[in-house]
Parts: sequence; C-alpha cells; structure tokens
Amino acid sequence: MMSDSSRRQRATCCCYRSRILWLSLGSLWLSTACAPGPRVSGPGREPTLRVGLVVGAAQVVVAGQGTVEVIGTTSFTLPAGADVRVVPADTRVRLDGYPTEPADEFEFRSLDRSRFLLLNGRPYRGALVVYSRDRSVVAVNEVGVEAYLRSVVTAEMGPRTGNESAALEAQAIVSRTYALKNRGRFRSEGYDIRAGTSDQAYPGVDRETALGVSAVENTAGLVVTYRGDLIAAFFHSTCGYSTASPSEAFGSVRDVAYLRPVSDRRPSGGYYCDISPRFRWSVEWDATELKDILRSTVPAELGVEQDMVDDIRDIHIQQKGRSGRVTELRIAVGRGEIPVFGPDLRRVLQTPERRPLGSTAIEIAVAERVDDRVERLRVSGAGWGHGVGMCQWGAVARARAGQKAATIISTYFPGTHIERWY
Repeated sequence: MMSDSSRRQRATCCCYRSRILWLSLGSLWLSTACAPGPRVSGPGREPTLRVGLVVGAAQVVVAGQGTVEVIGTTSFTLPAGADVRVVPADTRVRLDGYPTEPADEFEFRSLDRSRFLLLNGRPYRGALVVYSRDRSVVAVNEVGVEAYLRSVVTAEMGPRTGNESAALEAQAIVSRTYALKNRGRFRSEGYDIRAGTSDQAYPGVDRETALGVSAVENTAGLVVTYRGDLIAAFFHSTCGYSTASPSEAFGSVRDVAYLRPVSDRRPSGGYYCDISPRFRWSVEWDATELKDILRSTVPAELGVEQDMVDDIRDIHIQQKGRSGRVTELRIAVGRGEIPVFGPDLRRVLQTPERRPLGSTAIEIAVAERVDDRVERLRVSGAGWGHGVGMCQWGAVARARAGQKAATIISTYFPGTHIERWY
C-alpha cells in the first residue's frame, strides 16, 4: 500500500495544466477549422485528478453499489450496499465499528467497473481516499480528467438541449483547461482542486447527462492555449453586456491579452446573454439593514474598525474600469470615507439576505435620505459573477444562433487556440 506521504507526492508529480468552461468539437471540426492540425503538446495520456470532495469533516460514510475493496493497514472487501463510517483517530483515521487498526489513509475501490462508490450517499467514479488533517476527515476522489468532466459540464451549464450542444462543448474544453492548469493547486493539502465553486462544480455521477457526456467525448483531450501555454480559463454566469478585465474583478490576477473586455452585443440588437434570468437585477436596503451589513463586512473584508461604520451618509461610485464595472466605491460615514475597491465590492455590499452582490456592473441611487443619512439605498445591476472570460449564458445563446464551440471560445478568449493536449 502507498504511504500517506508517497500518495501526496504522486499527486504533485504530474504535469499541471489550465482551467475553463464548456465546449464540444468532433474530429471532423478539428481537421477543417484548425489549420494546421492540432499540436500534440501535453503529457501524452489522460492525467488523473485528486479532487477534494469533503474537507474538514467530523466523519464521512463510504459505501458501494457493488463490492468494494478497502485498503488500509489491512485489506478486505465491503459487500454491496454495506457502508463504513470513517472518523479521525488523532493524526490518522479509523473505520468505526470495524476491527481494523487506524491508518494514515483508507482507499476504497469498486471491484465492479460498472458500479460506483458512494460518499455520503452520492455516487462517484474512480477511487476514494480518506485521511486525516488537523484531526478532521478529508475525502478525495481519484478520477481521470475525462470522467471528472462528465459531471462538471452539466453541473456548470445546467441541463441543455440539442441546439445548445456547442455551448456544452465549449464548457468542456474550458473546464478541461481549468482542471489541468490548476492541477496541484492544493498539493500541500493532499489534493489538486476542490469540488465546489472555488474551482468547478463537481457533484458526481448524479449530474451527468447524455448531452454533457457527448460534449466531453467530442472534445476529449482538447484545451485552450495562448502562445503554447494553457490559459487562465475563467468563466462566469452572465456578463450583462461585456466581459471584464482581470484587474477589475480580482486583486491578484494580472491583465493578459486574451482576458480583455469583449462586447456581448448581438448583431441584430440586444445582447447574447439577455436570455439569462440574471441579465438585469436590483437590490434595496433600508438604513438598518445597510448599517448592520457594513458593520459586519467592512471589518471582515477591509480590516477597517467596526466603529468607523456609524451613520451612512452616502455611497457613491468613485471610478469605473475598462468594461464599465465599478473599480472603486466610496462609503461616506461620520468620520470620513471608506474606499471599497472592485475585487472586494461584492463581498462588502452584501444583499439583505447576506449574499454577495451579483456583479460589479452596477449603478447606485440613494432612494431616500433623512437628516443627511441614507435611509434607503438602491443598486441596479447587470450580469452575474466576476465577468472575466467566458459568459456561460452568452455561450448558450451563441450556440442557439449556430456558432460552433471554436467560435465561442475564440470570441471570449481572443487570440487563443484550441489544441489537443493528450
């Protein structure tokens, strides 16, 4: 059995590549649309990912649809339908109720390739590895990149129809790029990427659909590159009218040529992503809601003392970026002004439901004042998400309009190429 340290080392030895959204292309498209043909430039075979499914839990429950091989200090088989609870044991893990010694990790593999492993009742392809970190449980899915994408594509794009397949294929290519680019991002934690929105949504087999699987199969091994390297494959729900540059949205991502603002305007009028349910939106706060939220978020996100947030006298836009998104907001309080910059804005100006603001493409209006204080604030917004890279709803509309995956990707990532990585 591979030791805990050896397994961590194996997780970081392979070639790391990029991350992105959905897209599908067949071999015929490749031979006609990419002249000359795609360059084989990657590791030559499909890599394996270690996906952090559960991090910092008190326990996890593992089972199998079929017979499961359990590998730890000793090996045994778990009958189909039986489950085992894995809990911390100081710096190791143990199987609750089983007469086995604690181990650095336990590995679970289905002995029937057509049956899946279950983690907390949810089915996954590949193997599961469970170990302890900081006296809590971490569960990792070891799975091939292509099997991983079968779940990611539909989870990111939602159920789609046949005339939207090109958008799914674009997402597949972008998501493959993202996964490979970010492989090893959490190597010190023992896995490559996480299964949530901090990386890509990965809920397992249950979210796979026939169209999503076809999109992955049609684009197998294809990635997006710029000057021979995997791109930073950002994507988001709805751009609202234009995508954003990284400096407008993130504090630590530099601007690059292929991540510049791109208009989503449709030649016939309107915008491609105006089909999104979050194309336009608005939020209102009364004085009490606004003050309570800012007294919580300003210290947490900006490091400003809570006492600074007393009477809210004004909130106004100070500066906008290249795409028209807000890059600096000023909150006027009794003792001066608090600047809020673009990367922090959505977390600082939370909604009354304590969710991040939908986007930074906003206009602000003080709807009511009383004695030089803001009594009601209204924000009107466009789009949803950080706005950088591929607009997912825009991709769906472009696919409906007949655009192919390659066109969608080259639009949102100008100057890039699609290449076969393995």
